[in-house]
Amino acid sequence: MEFEKIKGLIDAPFTPFLENGEVNYEPIPAYAAMLKKNGLKGVFINGSSGEGYMLTDDERKRLAEAWMASRPDDFKVIVHVGSCCAKSARELARHAAEIGAWGIGAMAPPFPKIGRIEELVEYIELIAAGAPELPFYYYHIPAFNGAFLPMTELLKAVDGRVPNFAGIKYTFESIYEYNQCRLYKDGKFDMLHGQDETILPSLAMGGAQGGIGGTTNYNGRELVSIIDAWKRGDIEAAREHQNFSQEVINVICKYRGNIVGGKRIMKLIGLDLGKNRIPFRNMTDQEEAAMKADLESIGFFERCNKF
Repeated sequence: MEFEKIKGLIDAPFTPFLENGEVNYEPIPAYAAMLKKNGLKGVFINGSSGEGYMLTDDERKRLAEAWMASRPDDFKVIVHVGSCCAKSARELARHAAEIGAWGIGAMAPPFPKIGRIEELVEYIELIAAGAPELPFYYYHIPAFNGAFLPMTELLKAVDGRVPNFAGIKYTFESIYEYNQCRLYKDGKFDMLHGQDETILPSLAMGGAQGGIGGTTNYNGRELVSIIDAWKRGDIEAAREHQNFSQEVINVICKYRGNIVGGKRIMKLIGLDLGKNRIPFRNMTDQEEAAMKADLESIGFFERCNKF
């Protein structure tokens, strides 16, 4: 099967929560419109940034339905369906197809840890068969699940075995391996770059066309600008946008990363998505004030996403 390859950046949105911990579906239309306005091409929902493993299957389905109902024109909705229960993952894939999602994806489960390519392929095969007409993306993020497996070997193993395998969301540090995957059979599979801090080298060496990011939620304008500058041959501008984006990442790393610190930034730019679910350690008001000061010191609020 051949699928459209993604060009541009897809956002990995946060899941909004009410004060009582329940999912808040109300902000999603404004959220979707803001992402589109700032140059994002779609969303990859219910993944790591979206605290997907902390949601019930019913909540995940309702979120998928809410994003589908709120999506702007020409805006892709890819649903992360991975679960420690492969049966649940397959059902979530079936549901994504039923509501008309553009595609599906899954990371390896955090438990039990997958240590062999064959085990990973069996997991992918079972899930992908739940939505056989949709492109399936494997979400490679070994820092989260310990699945430090060679992705070139995965491509060889799924090739011809999983008909709707479209590619990989590659969230790992090896630009070399990323490039080797991109070169496999003259670029047969769609390799979506997954690390916002290294977009420019992935363009230069890896020939990236598309990516999925987490800091795109609030810093999408800058990340899109890296690609735009690269396309017009303005390498110095591309470097400046990439270096600024790394400064933003340096700030969130001081405040427990994108899932915690980044989600609180959304409140600072005008879209309060609530707190993180247990067992995440939420930021205090004092930490929020300190983070805001750190962001002001680098001129973030003049360059961040706008509503």
